Formats: sequence, C-alpha cells, structure tokens
Amino acid sequence: MNESWDTQLATLGAFIRSRRKLADLSLRQLADMTKLSNPYLSQIERGLHQPSVRVIQLISDALNVSAETLLAQAGLIRQEAGTDTGQPPVPAVEAAIHGEERLSQEQKNALIIIFHGMLQAE
Repeated sequence: MNESWDTQLATLGAFIRSRRKLADLSLRQLADMTKLSNPYLSQIERGLHQPSVRVIQLISDALNVSAETLLAQAGLIRQEAGTDTGQPPVPAVEAAIHGEERLSQEQKNALIIIFHGMLQAE
C-alpha cells in the first residue's frame, strides 16, 4: 500500500474508534453487534486492514452513522459539497445531520437551515 492509502485507512480506523468510544461501546460489544471478530475490528481501528463495503455497512449501522460519513472521514469519498464546485467541504455538523437515520429528510433540512442561520448570526 502507498503512504496515502495507509493514512486514509488509519484515519478511517481512528474515526471508527472515536465513534465507538463516543457510543460507550467496548471493542467486544461492537464485535457482538456487527458479528465480526474482536481482532478483525482491532486491525481496522489501527488502520492495518482494509474493510470491505459490507463490513463498513455493518460498522456504520452499529455506530449509527452513515457509511458515507465513514468513507468521507477517511477521505475516500467527497461529501455533498465537493471541492470541484469551489464550495467548501460539508461541515462535520452537516455530515452528522445527514448521517442521522432517525430523522426524516424534512427534519434534516430544517436542522441544516437552523445551523446555517446560527453561523450567519455570529
């Protein structure tokens, strides 16, 4: 693997670890939720193994984040506002709102409008 790919895997692993800890889950609990082995998840978190799309989906479901958010955090995909359009990347708050599956699209849009309004008020 090249150095850039290693960095992306390490970033993905660190993001997964931080979300797991934020959810107050042990590695063993996440392994139980995803039906993946403890050592395999540990390797992913340390950036030593490239997870498949199926594994990313299992992890994202267990951590209640979208698979797109996981991939974007690793720099593997662009979020909705890309650098090609000259717009800045989507802020982490917007990414979190988009990734929240319990909200309807209407609720997500309302939260993003409120978020932008608060930023403009500063």
